[in-house]
Amino acid sequence: MSGTEDGASDAEDGADGTPDADLGTLYVVGIGPGLPHEMTQEARDVITTADCVIASNLYQEFLRKDGTLPPESAAVEAAADGGTSAEDGTAVAPGEEGTVLERPDGSRQTLVRSSMGRQIELAREAFERVRAGEDVAHVSGGDPNVYGKSDLLFLMAQEEDATDVPIEIVPGVTAALGGAANVGAPLSNDFCTVSLSDKWRGWEEIEEKLRAAAISGFVIVLYNCWRDYERAIEVIQEERADDVPVAIFNDAARGEAGRNLEDETHTICRLDEATEHDEEVGGMGTSIIVGNHETEVWRNDYEQFLVTPRGGRDVDDF
Repeated sequence: MSGTEDGASDAEDGADGTPDADLGTLYVVGIGPGLPHEMTQEARDVITTADCVIASNLYQEFLRKDGTLPPESAAVEAAADGGTSAEDGTAVAPGEEGTVLERPDGSRQTLVRSSMGRQIELAREAFERVRAGEDVAHVSGGDPNVYGKSDLLFLMAQEEDATDVPIEIVPGVTAALGGAANVGAPLSNDFCTVSLSDKWRGWEEIEEKLRAAAISGFVIVLYNCWRDYERAIEVIQEERADDVPVAIFNDAARGEAGRNLEDETHTICRLDEATEHDEEVGGMGTSIIVGNHETEVWRNDYEQFLVTPRGGRDVDDF
C-alpha cells in the first residue's frame, strides 16, 4: 500500500476524503438474530449486490430462505483462487472455499465460507478483494457491534495497515432486541448487555460488571449463556429480589430453524428459578433477560409478557 509521509493512504489524498474510485467497499453486515425477514432492507440490498459474500454455512442457509443468496444449485464454477484457507494463509484448491453463483438477473457473485478459525485470513482476503475493486459483504449475525465482527475487521485493518480500504457497518437487530420482542416490552427502560464469555476477560471482571449492573437497577441481558450462566444468576441474586421476572430465550426470530433446540423457544420464570432450566439453555443461541424491581409479568387472553415501565408514568403522561 502506498501512502503519504504522514501515513495517510492514497484513498484519503482527495480534498473531500473520498476513496479511490477503483476501490470497492468492505461492508460488515448485520443480518439480525434469525431468518431473512428480520434483516433491514439495507442489509439485503448490500448482500444481493455485493461482488463477494463471506458468510458461515448457517448464515448462508438462512440467506437462501428468501433468495437473498441464490440456491446452491446456482453455482456455476469454483472461485478462481479458491479463497485462502489454512491459518498460514496458503491457498486452497479452487472450489474448496469459494464458489461463484449466478443470480437470477445473470450477475455473478463469489460466496466464501466463513468459520471461527479463519477470521484473520478472511479479513486479509476481504481487504485484497476491495483493493481489486470488489464490494465485499462480510456477514455477521445480529448486529456487528454487539459481540459481532466489526471490531475484528477494524483491528485487522490496523494490523495490516489497511487504511486504504473503505469500511461501512450495516446495523442489524441484535439477539437482545429479538428476544425482547418475543416476550413483550422488558427493555423499555435502561438496560445493559453482559457477555459471559471469558475468552478475552476473566470471571472477576465479568462478576464485577454483573454486580454493578444489578445494583444500578439495569434490566440485564446475558449473552453467551452456555458459559457459567448459573454463576452469573447467583451473582445477580445477591443484589436483586428472588421474585424478579426472568426470560430465557433460544434462537430468537429463527422459528423452526433454531440451532440449539428443536426450534425458537422462550420461558418466563422467577430469578430464583432461573438455574432450574438447564434444559432450556441450549448454547450460543441462548440469551437471558433479567428484569429489575419494576419489571412485571403482564397477561392478556392469549399469553404472558414481561413489561418494564419507563418509570412512574400513567396513560395521561403520553
